[in-house]
Amino acid sequence: MIRVAIVTGSTRPNRNNEAVAKWVSSVTGDSELRGEGMASRLLMTLHVVVSPPHRLGGVPHGTRVIAPIAGGSFEGPRLSGRVLPGGSDWTLLRSDGVLELDLRITLEADDGALIYMNSFGLRHGPPEVLAALARGDSVDPAQYYFRTAPRFETSAPQYTYLNRLVAISSGDRRTSGPIYTVEEIL
Repeated sequence: MIRVAIVTGSTRPNRNNEAVAKWVSSVTGDSELRGEGMASRLLMTLHVVVSPPHRLGGVPHGTRVIAPIAGGSFEGPRLSGRVLPGGSDWTLLRSDGVLELDLRITLEADDGALIYMNSFGLRHGPPEVLAALARGDSVDPAQYYFRTAPRFETSAPQYTYLNRLVAISSGDRRTSGPIYTVEEIL
């Protein structure tokens, strides 16, 4: 379950900033997270198979790589199916070492319904962990940050709830392609 806190307050002078101070102390480990929590539930686990990438190299905002999507699968309590070939993951390695991910794919549910998914996210971590990932080593996903915000579009009546939800995913980078655990924010 993902917990998100909503904090009211301000850091500007003459404003109530007690809630912000409590939140900051909770993030730094000084106290327990305070505020209203949001619940989540598993939407799907998504396995993406990536083909050899196209390395564009240095561009104005970093280093661009485009990784074609060869296929994959997804499974969750309310939907499952396959990832159709033809999408891509447009990545940009920024000068601060953060990798921006821009995934765009088409999902085909087991009943034949088509679902478009785009997902923007970030991946970063300690240099030695990122070097291990670059070598293709297996790395515990708890050792690095890999989060995305998927969005969905479909005309299939049985899946239109996807058009109206907010989702967050955590990723696990594997040599064949990432595995995303996608949570619906309730």
